[in-house]
Amino acid sequence: MTDTRAAAARALADVALHGTSLREAMERHAPKIPDARDRALLMALVSDGARWWPRYDAALDRLLDRPLRRKEPAVHALLVLGLVQLEVLELADYAAVAATVEAVRALKRPQLAGLVNAVLRRWQRERAMHLAALDAKPETRHAHPRWLAEAIAHDWPAQAEAVMAADNREPPLMLRANRRRTDRDALIGRLRLDGQTAEPHDWLADAIVLPHSTDVTRLPGFVDGLFAVQDGAAQAAADLADVRDGQRVLDACAAPGGKACHLLERADVALTALEFEPKRAERIRENLARLHLHAGVTVGDAGNPSAWWDGQPFDRILVDAPCSATGVLRRRPDVRLHRLADDIPALAAQQRRILAALWPLLATGGRLVYITCSLLRAENEAVVAPFLAAHADARAVSFTLPAGQPAAVGWQILPGDGDLDGMYYAVLVKGGTS
Repeated sequence: MTDTRAAAARALADVALHGTSLREAMERHAPKIPDARDRALLMALVSDGARWWPRYDAALDRLLDRPLRRKEPAVHALLVLGLVQLEVLELADYAAVAATVEAVRALKRPQLAGLVNAVLRRWQRERAMHLAALDAKPETRHAHPRWLAEAIAHDWPAQAEAVMAADNREPPLMLRANRRRTDRDALIGRLRLDGQTAEPHDWLADAIVLPHSTDVTRLPGFVDGLFAVQDGAAQAAADLADVRDGQRVLDACAAPGGKACHLLERADVALTALEFEPKRAERIRENLARLHLHAGVTVGDAGNPSAWWDGQPFDRILVDAPCSATGVLRRRPDVRLHRLADDIPALAAQQRRILAALWPLLATGGRLVYITCSLLRAENEAVVAPFLAAHADARAVSFTLPAGQPAAVGWQILPGDGDLDGMYYAVLVKGGTS
C-alpha cells in the first residue's frame, strides 16, 4: 500500500524541483492511491505544498545546515509538506510530525527519519522566530516568487497585499449551466437534492457557485453535459462578445474550449475553435462532445492565419491570448513555481503578434475581445494601447463589470475581486458599429 504523504512528496518534488505541472504530477501519482479519500488528501497536500513552497522552502534554509534539494528532493519536499501540515492544514502537531517521519521510511530513506523529526521539532520550538523572519518579506509572507511580488506591487500598489492574500485562499467551485440542455435554477435544484450547497451567481447569468472543490464528474448532470466547470471571470467573456444568431465566430487559442462552448450555448453561431497544440485541440473536441455542442476545431497558429483561414471574415473574434497566468494562481498554484520574469517580454511579443495577425480577419463593424488571465499591465493595456494607436480602424468599447476596476484600456479583474480569478478584458470594434 502506497503511503499518501510519501506519494505527495514525490509529486511535489516533481512540481517544485523538476518543472512538472501539477496536473501532470497528479496524473502520474494519483493512480497509485486506490482510496478516494487518500487521493483527495494527496491533491490537497500537493496543491498546498506548491502554493506555499516559496515560504516553507525558504524556512528550510533556516532549519537545515545542508540543503537536501539536489541529493534528496523527495525528502526535501516532504519537509515542506511537514511544515504545511503544521501551519496551513493545522493538523495536530504529534500526528503531523509522526506521519511525516513515517513517510520518510516509505520513501526508503530510513536513515533520514531522525533528521526529519529533528527539523520539525526545531520548527515547533523556534516557530515564532522563524515566522517573524518569513513574514518580514512580501515574497515569503505571501509565498510568491520575488519577481512576481515586486511586479504586483509595481502595477497594483494599493491592491498588492490583497491580491497576494487572495492567491492563497481556496477558491469556490464555479459551474456554468449549459442553457442548451437545462435551466440554471433546475440544475441548482438537482445539485441541492444531491446534498450540494449550490447558489446562483449574483450577476453572471449562467454561473453556479459551490463553496468547495469536489469531484465534478460525480455531480448530477455532468455525464449528460448539463454544466461545465468555469470560473466566473472567464464566463464574462460571453457577455462581452455579445454573439448573435447567424454570426461567424473565431475563438483563437481556444483550449480547453470553455469560452467557445459558452458562446455556442448563447447563440446559433458558426464557430471555429483554433488551437496551436494538437493534444489541447483534442480537449476542445471532448468538451464539445460532452456538452452536445458543435464547432469546427482547427489546429493552427493564431499568428499565421494564411495557413488555416478560408478568407471569410468573422463577426466576432475572441483572442484568449497565451499569457503568464498570474491571475489564476489560486487555482494553479504551480504557476508561481514555473513562471519567470524573463517570460513576460516574450509573452507580450506573442500577444502583439497574434492581435495584429487576427485583426484583418474581423469584419467591418465586428467585435474583437482580447483576454488574458494575467494581472500584469505589460500583457494587457501595454499590448492593447499601442495596437489602438497603430490602427485607425480600431476603437475600444467602454464598459464596466460588477467586479474589478478600469485599466488604462479595458477592464481588470484582480484575483479575489468578487471572489473571482484574475482576468483582463478589452473590447475592440472595427470601424462601423458593434
